[in-house]
Amino acid sequence: MDALRRTCVALLAVALPATVLAQARVAASRDEAPVLYATPQDIADGQAVAQSACAGCHGVNGIASVKGVPHLAGQRAAYLHAELRNYKRGVRGSDTMTKAVKNLGDDALLKAAAYYASLDPPQPAASPKPAPAKADPVALGKAASAACAGCHGEGGVSAAPGMPSLAGLHPAYLAASTSAYKSGQRKSDVMQPMVAGLSDADVSNVSLYYALQKPARAPTPGTGDAAAGKAAAAACAGCHGDKGISATPATPSLAGQDAQYLAAALEAYKSGARADETMKGIAASLDAAATKNLSAYYASLAPQAPAVSRPLTTAQWAERCDRCHGANGNSTDPRLPALAGQREEYLKGVLGAYRDGTRKSAAMAAMSAALTESDIDALAAHYSRQRPRAVVYVVVPAR
Repeated sequence: MDALRRTCVALLAVALPATVLAQARVAASRDEAPVLYATPQDIADGQAVAQSACAGCHGVNGIASVKGVPHLAGQRAAYLHAELRNYKRGVRGSDTMTKAVKNLGDDALLKAAAYYASLDPPQPAASPKPAPAKADPVALGKAASAACAGCHGEGGVSAAPGMPSLAGLHPAYLAASTSAYKSGQRKSDVMQPMVAGLSDADVSNVSLYYALQKPARAPTPGTGDAAAGKAAAAACAGCHGDKGISATPATPSLAGQDAQYLAAALEAYKSGARADETMKGIAASLDAAATKNLSAYYASLAPQAPAVSRPLTTAQWAERCDRCHGANGNSTDPRLPALAGQREEYLKGVLGAYRDGTRKSAAMAAMSAALTESDIDALAAHYSRQRPRAVVYVVVPAR
């Protein structure tokens, strides 16, 4: 508790509908930098700094009109100060910002942060357009896969001999296989025209849909001896996993797959119709009987769903973000930025930069790694429409 009191004396944060930042004492950064005690004179001095160094992009009122430039009005003072110091040190990659602050002392940075934090944050329109709903990729994949059921079975479990089951295969493998048919790398007079009209997004959505379907053994008959095939499967376990359950996304699981399809695939690798040097070498050692036996063995095994989760909704992502950034993006931690009411295109850029690693933060990299473009668009739209609230940090006396 003593350490927390030293580094963040704002132990009680109260969100208010309008800004009142008088006598606000907050920790300036995470690394024990000097604390800021914002007096009216500090704020007046900070306004002068802002007018000379910041207003051109961020506005003297802290409401930016330049695309890609964030609003600063009502932002948390400690966060602003820490970021200004990072720009000055060149830790944050922006030549424009580094040039703007390079000649400012730390006292000026502190006061500029206090000034912008003291301003009323920008408010969204009284009746803002609702954020566009994020499309459900699984529902889109189901719709796009409607033409596939005739061959691959309802829900992706094949009922047609010679046709593979798709349910429960990893989306990385399914997407790669579909793309190979589109490009002609895999040859099939049936599959190539079927997938020719699919966009990359369609392929991704269909692959995800099938990956999330409950796998089951294909009910199609096999003609080989499964017991005899078990011995031959020892050479396959290194890639396709014990009992046909692959641990590698790019390598398909074979358990429960249609036996005739497996046999045909092995023959295609053997003849070179499917190009894969590893598989060609393995298939070349199998005669027709061994191929049927191996296929029958894998067809007899129980399939298992891959470790793939249904994508989070925007509400679920926002709930995770709110854990640090406060309810509806109104941070009550002076060291963490508020997101509510921020410019939408700025939020998109920042989230993309964290995900791609061009903006550094271990916590944000972990949070953003799984974000898709549609996730980023939806989150930016969500937070830009939230009503921002200023915060007063009340000093709790030491006991």
